[in-house]
Amino acid sequence: MSIGFPGLILILIVALVIFGPSKLPEIGKAFGSSLKEFKKAVQGVSEETKK
Repeated sequence: MSIGFPGLILILIVALVIFGPSKLPEIGKAFGSSLKEFKKAVQGVSEETKK
């Protein structure tokens, strides 16, 4: 399942309305770091299952 470009624009507009322009960089940074930690955890689990 893929969101696509129009869906991403809609999500961005909704986030801008809800949180305002001053909060968006902070929220984006938090989301990015959470995604990075999640990928790291998934990679660690997949490496352990290969052993």
